[in-house]
Amino acid sequence: MKRRSFFGAAAAAGLAAAQTNPVSASDKVNIGMIGVGGRGRGLLGTFSGLPDVNVSYLCDADQASLERAAQVLERAGKSVPQTTNDMRRLFDSKDLDAVVVATPDHWHAPATILACDAGKDVYVEKPASHNIREGRLMVDAARRNSRIVQVGTQSRSRPSSLKAIEIAKSGAIGEVLMAKAWNVQLRDDIGRKPNTAVPQGVDYDTWLGPAPWIPFNENRFHYNWHWHWHFGTGDAGNDGAHQIDIARWALGADYPETASGMGGKVFFDDDQQTPDTMNVTFRYGRKALIWEMRIWNPYGMDGQENGVAIYGTEASVQIGRWDRRWGYKLFDNKGKLVQHNDADDESDDHMRNFVDCIRTRKLPNADISIGHLSAVHCHLANIVSRTGRTLAFDHETETIIDDPHANLYVKRRYRTHWSTPEGA
Repeated sequence: MKRRSFFGAAAAAGLAAAQTNPVSASDKVNIGMIGVGGRGRGLLGTFSGLPDVNVSYLCDADQASLERAAQVLERAGKSVPQTTNDMRRLFDSKDLDAVVVATPDHWHAPATILACDAGKDVYVEKPASHNIREGRLMVDAARRNSRIVQVGTQSRSRPSSLKAIEIAKSGAIGEVLMAKAWNVQLRDDIGRKPNTAVPQGVDYDTWLGPAPWIPFNENRFHYNWHWHWHFGTGDAGNDGAHQIDIARWALGADYPETASGMGGKVFFDDDQQTPDTMNVTFRYGRKALIWEMRIWNPYGMDGQENGVAIYGTEASVQIGRWDRRWGYKLFDNKGKLVQHNDADDESDDHMRNFVDCIRTRKLPNADISIGHLSAVHCHLANIVSRTGRTLAFDHETETIIDDPHANLYVKRRYRTHWSTPEGA
């Protein structure tokens, strides 16, 4: 499939999906949770609170995480479902309609592809993939199996973000030519720790999955896996996946023609491999998206740690969270604040949309094709950082033009494992 034509194919796939048998309106949607660490437990609380959802399975490679997840359900007065450390049991279950993938990044694509091939719909956390090639394989798996795949970029379902995007696209701020996305929150110095024995109750081989084998280290495990290239995508893929997605959405841009800038570790002297600083610009003809990241300062930008600014020829809009409430600000052509809407807080709208689409077979708000395009930007930002070069991107092949070194990062190296994606 040519990359430029996959949006039309996505719509066609939605029609194909509609021909499959949806869950009966009178039945509960049976969901299995894959990965019930910090983010997974948050999603567990949300999904288990939806009246038409039944959480039937919990899966994690860490027994302690399974026990904490069970406590979430018990405190909510809900029965504890079956538990396992092997996600294949969920794929084999004829009773499951869908799975929620909240694993480390390196498991997002393998779990999603296996789930789609097993006939399950998928809610997968952001970033959609660990690398560009895996994202394409996820889109292909969803389409060939007519599966609903929602990526966990919640702003796609947040009312205030939808209104701000509507303003940006309405012409009210003029022609939108640039957007800026930033992540300037203070992160921790994680220090340096030695390799150790695998903790009791952790199935480390399963946790590694298809990633190359390296010894266990606490600084590469719970949450800190974000900062190691084997498992995570740094803060570009962690928080940046949200802000970059919103900025790209507002611009109406798909693939960038070029990505240029800088990035690296300039502040932290610890076990983190991924950058603590970035400034990367994506170009799309006359339009540009700027991604700025510095995770070593104790102050924000324009009153936010993580935000998006949309610049039109006549005015601008900011999208983000002020005083822990999501919303937007509209500024006139003199920079004066003329509207501030911050009525939104966290909600279950995005998860609600996923469950509704399981029933209707309509493409969800953050369909995998959308999540893949935004993740491409996160990955290109990381590749700019790792190579120090301007990258020209080929939309058709989803590779970097005339740069064999940079193209090494478009894919990854796998060890022999049952979950290694075919064609990766």
